[in-house]
Amino acid sequence: MSSQAAINSLVDLLASKLKRLQVRGSYNVAIETAGLLRKVTSASRWNSLQSLISTIKDVGRRLIAARPIEIAVANIVRRVLYLAREEYEALVEQHINTHGSADTFDLNDRDTMSNFRGILAESIAELVDELTSASANISGQALEHIHSNEIIMTIGYSQTVEAFLKEAAKVRKFQVIVAETAPHFEGHQMALALSTAGIDTTVISDSAIFAVMARVNKVLLGTHAVTANGGLVTVGGSLIMASAAKHHSTPVVVCAGLYKLSPLYPYDTDIFNLCVSPDPVYNFQEGDMIDKIDVINPFFDYVSPELVNLFITNVGSHPPSYIYRLLTESYSSDDNEL
Repeated sequence: MSSQAAINSLVDLLASKLKRLQVRGSYNVAIETAGLLRKVTSASRWNSLQSLISTIKDVGRRLIAARPIEIAVANIVRRVLYLAREEYEALVEQHINTHGSADTFDLNDRDTMSNFRGILAESIAELVDELTSASANISGQALEHIHSNEIIMTIGYSQTVEAFLKEAAKVRKFQVIVAETAPHFEGHQMALALSTAGIDTTVISDSAIFAVMARVNKVLLGTHAVTANGGLVTVGGSLIMASAAKHHSTPVVVCAGLYKLSPLYPYDTDIFNLCVSPDPVYNFQEGDMIDKIDVINPFFDYVSPELVNLFITNVGSHPPSYIYRLLTESYSSDDNEL
């Protein structure tokens, strides 16, 4: 099998896993995508920066088409494109410093190509390291934001939020209120994980969020993605929680790794949503009414940046207005549209 055929096989395999939901969650998707792109850039045939960019974008489009709602795929593709441009420019600058001109720089030269491939592979490996350490870096800031005897409210299940709260619980005593996130009830999983770690945890129904919010000191949210304006694509019910927090002047803090930041602007928030099976809301066995109504069960909420006070990322804490700066440091504007 040729190297190109082997690459196509790997791309098809990951695309199939995305379609079949064998790879789920922003973190897992980001890790798989970065690993694949490292193999693509190392093994595929290209002899210029433009042909490399074209190859990466082609792989990105195939993965995005497999499951468009997994926004982390496009984010990692854009990040690798940014790294490719950055390392290429650095290599050209080094050549100019050595030879006095860029005219003799040629990627078709075997040594130059080998050097560039090695540097790019190393940069992508560093990106993978950044992904794997993102949760730990976010959790490391927990004591700056959670204080003793506070009441924290969260919703659904987020590995990042779970790790953040567990890290704070090593030193501080506080109470967590978890909204159950009907009809999927991911909040039960979060409550079990926290209570097992010895954290005082209470589960409430989603309808009780507003009533309980007056007692809450801080709202802590995970997120599926962060849009260019600082808005959130996050689990259903988060909009209710953030709106209630706004009414009660309760700060809303979001834990999100940089790989969740997307340069896409939410002109149409529906494109960021996913309608899942309506069976948990109203199943076919409950009566003849199912034939007379349309039951819609959206999985995500869009939370506007006006409802968010602070983002805790793996590179520090930032207000929503700073997201644009983080985007310019992570992506090239040429790659906003893949």
